[in-house]
Amino acid sequence: MRKSSLSPFFEEALERRRRTASLFLGPLLFIIIMTAPFPSLGLEAHRLAAVLVWIITYWIGEPIPIPATSLLAPVLCVLLGISTPAEVFAPFANPIIFLFIGSFILARAMTTHSLDRRIALSILSLKWVGNSSLRLYLAVGVIPLGFSMWISDSATTAMIYPITLGIITSLRDLTTQKGSMRAGQRFEVGLLLTISYAALIGGIGTPVGTPPNLIAMGMIQNLENFKISFFSWMLLAAPIMLSMLLFMFIYMFLIHQPQARQFSGIASFLREKKKDLGPWSLGQKYSLAAFFLAVALWILPGLTSAILGPHSPTALFLNAHLPEGVASLIAALSLFFLPVDWKKREFALTWKTASHIDWGTILLFGAGLSLGGLMFSTGLAEVLGKTLIRITGVHSLWGITALSIILAIIITETTSNTATANMVIPMMIAIAHGAGVSGVPPALGACFGASMAFMLPVSTPSNAIVYGSGQVPITSMIRAGIILDLICFVIILVGLRIMYPLVFG
Repeated sequence: MRKSSLSPFFEEALERRRRTASLFLGPLLFIIIMTAPFPSLGLEAHRLAAVLVWIITYWIGEPIPIPATSLLAPVLCVLLGISTPAEVFAPFANPIIFLFIGSFILARAMTTHSLDRRIALSILSLKWVGNSSLRLYLAVGVIPLGFSMWISDSATTAMIYPITLGIITSLRDLTTQKGSMRAGQRFEVGLLLTISYAALIGGIGTPVGTPPNLIAMGMIQNLENFKISFFSWMLLAAPIMLSMLLFMFIYMFLIHQPQARQFSGIASFLREKKKDLGPWSLGQKYSLAAFFLAVALWILPGLTSAILGPHSPTALFLNAHLPEGVASLIAALSLFFLPVDWKKREFALTWKTASHIDWGTILLFGAGLSLGGLMFSTGLAEVLGKTLIRITGVHSLWGITALSIILAIIITETTSNTATANMVIPMMIAIAHGAGVSGVPPALGACFGASMAFMLPVSTPSNAIVYGSGQVPITSMIRAGIILDLICFVIILVGLRIMYPLVFG
């Protein structure tokens, strides 16, 4: 197995220095901002600016866990009198939070019962894939794309990663035994990178695909008074997502071409892996049914509005009584009622299992909504927006959207996509308000850009997983990532320019 170009010791030393430096830098910057004169800011806005600098430094440097930093933010806001406890903590109970919780529980059920692995192997073992290297490449890209529309990119990558490693090992063994041409190392690198990149791209396809999507929906609704339904989001994002996948696939296949068009024996290897799973379990069937129920309930209000009109009695009833958060919880809760062994009173999901969802991301999401709202209520967002417009000289809607995408892509390469969305989205909405244009396209641009973390292992857990195999040199990831960042910037900007007017008028 080839080692990565950076030694683990060197990487660990860099990480330790980054964390140590940011541990002291955050409070130091807080004190500097608090004591420096800012005549254009009111008292609460001045204090909030100091808090934001501290929190953003900790989100980027991660000296303490990101969820702990997310709890530090509202605590500081209350202690400094920026706002009341009720206003500061209210966003942690935003209805979109419960859309998060329900979707996380559904994803947990799918992984607990190995439904995700069964579906992945079922696709890979299709006769259409066979022994073709091209179709194998395509399947390895489509599977994580499809899964990450509904579960996190890191969970998706963690699921498909060992299967792909098995394929790579099998390719080596089979071709060595038969003396035929084996895939080169470039092809192996391409397969592994494709898993991560497709998972990142797939996340933008639905509101529940990745946390920045729900952050964008929440902030757009709170700060712009503009509600985006589940169905409308998919209408907007799906063409952009599929365009990204197409260009990513073409680029990755061109620079990581296999040395052989056919790999004899790989189809039988995948069929054997699928056979090892045995027959469908009740838990898998129930998890799949709950997933389909969730999807149906998520898109039903938006689809009804599109067909019957947004003011029809049916559409108004569904929008009022079946919001996405409630639909998500209905599907998730059904798993606690479906028995897999009635005699033992065992159900498809237990709370012990469900409680292992990513509560840290939920706290981070709540903190982002809280800080974003405070930026506007204190007037800090208005000052930031006017200042950035003066510095950049950008005034048009699509110029601001382009700036939003660029900032999000750059920042997300060094910190989590959720933290990036929390930082960039309210700032870009503020810039749009300062320019007198809608903040919705810039917010969506920042949201999509925040998921485009292709360059570094630290950018996202998905990249870290494939990099940890030791078979992906960091130079290969950086080289591919830079080009994909540029490609996706153009696709996001052009895609929003075309699709936003079509979907929202």
